[in-house]
Amino acid sequence: QVQLVESGGGLVQAGGSLRLSCAVSGRTSGNYAMGWFRQAPGKEREFLGAITWLGGNTYDSDSVKGRFTISRDRTKNTVYLQMNSLKPEDTAVYYCAAKWGSGTTKPREYIYWGQGTQVTVSS
Repeated sequence: QVQLVESGGGLVQAGGSLRLSCAVSGRTSGNYAMGWFRQAPGKEREFLGAITWLGGNTYDSDSVKGRFTISRDRTKNTVYLQMNSLKPEDTAVYYCAAKWGSGTTKPREYIYWGQGTQVTVSS
């Protein structure tokens, strides 16, 4: 069992930056991947990227590549999503999720989900 808690969301002006955190608890050892997703009202959940917990291998989405970066700190049991050059269209609820094995873009393959954190980008 893995528990995930996101934090770091809020209101930011366009062009600004935010760093989201996802605290991982429970079974923190093992070969699993952490993914970041977002969902805006009326839209499907969108894959942003993933990172493997043990090896730190990252999988980036082309839609945010160059602006968003995923990292993890195993000593703090935390995964991060650094978001730069934010745009109003980045406004959404951001979720972290976990699955066993390698990362994937498909939300339905992730087993554990956090409650989400709201990010609002003003123009």
